[in-house]
Amino acid sequence: MSVPADLLYVETHEWCRVADGVATVGVTDFAQDQLGDVVYLELPAVGTRIADRSRPFGTIESVKAASDLFSPVTGEVVAVNTALEHQPEQVNQDPYGAGWIIQVRLADPAELDGLLDAAAYAQLIAQ
Repeated sequence: MSVPADLLYVETHEWCRVADGVATVGVTDFAQDQLGDVVYLELPAVGTRIADRSRPFGTIESVKAASDLFSPVTGEVVAVNTALEHQPEQVNQDPYGAGWIIQVRLADPAELDGLLDAAAYAQLIAQ
């Protein structure tokens, strides 16, 4: 499983890459592998506020199961990967690139301190 060192992770198998106060969020390679072929994503609208990281912002469905999506950070959704509406398989093909899901303007950059680095996430999925 690929676990890029430049990303931050959460136990629910989402990742984020932060640049200029905006976190790009997606699901990990491990998550997409466990889900199987992704066939649909229910995503929030631009402008949606994510005030609670423990509440799902959307849903990802595969041929095997449906799972909630959780943001590693709180803030405002500033972009949604609308290409996934017609090509949800991008989540499987390129989970850390073209398969990104949303972008969130950080409400509190200090939240990043509580996320997993690549080594900690790799240890989590090895268990």
